[in-house]
Amino acid sequence: MANHWMKDRLKAVPLFRELSDYELDSLVAISHVRVYKPRTFVFMQGDPLERVYFIHSGTVKIYKTDFSGKEQIVSILQTGEMFPHAGFFLKGTYPAHAEVVEEATLIAIPIHDFEQVLMASPELCIKLFRVMGEKIVDLQNRLEAQVLHNTYEQIVLLLLRLTRTNAVKQGKWHRLTAHVTNRELANMIGTARETVSRTLSQLKRKGLIDVDEHGFYLIDREGLEQEIFF
Repeated sequence: MANHWMKDRLKAVPLFRELSDYELDSLVAISHVRVYKPRTFVFMQGDPLERVYFIHSGTVKIYKTDFSGKEQIVSILQTGEMFPHAGFFLKGTYPAHAEVVEEATLIAIPIHDFEQVLMASPELCIKLFRVMGEKIVDLQNRLEAQVLHNTYEQIVLLLLRLTRTNAVKQGKWHRLTAHVTNRELANMIGTARETVSRTLSQLKRKGLIDVDEHGFYLIDREGLEQEIFF
């Protein structure tokens, strides 16, 4: 019964969706389920890098801190995503903090055991490389935004990125599926909270963003794209 439950959870992860029952069985044998409450850490920057995690439910914030304690948010991850992506290519310690934002059920797999499964499953390796390729392109786009765009445009580009990674379509709007504060938005691009607040107020006046009754941002993606490209 427990194995059947775990297999169903693994099938829900996009990376594992097309694996055979035999391949899934090899993952079930090395997987563990863990439940984390909000504001608890899955791991902290500098902890020994031992496991890779897949999100069955909940929200996890990945961020770095510098020597002064300043926070730089890398990503906000939700159902179906994995972290840390660098886990298969780095040895030593976790490169960032992983903090639970909304209660999360995670599937944890020891990296050494997962590497053995990858070596026995070329199809899974190819899928993982595709995921890594998407992350590399995302990082290139973020770097380009920092170099080529002013702060207003960087905030617009950030909102557009969130509509692709953390949103569902509702009519003309894309509704974010995670609560994000102005400070967190600022920490994603390295600017001041006040700057983000002013920009969001401008975008609200233009009718390009709004907030629903539950406090989730509503974003007019097509309208925002015109702010950048026209």
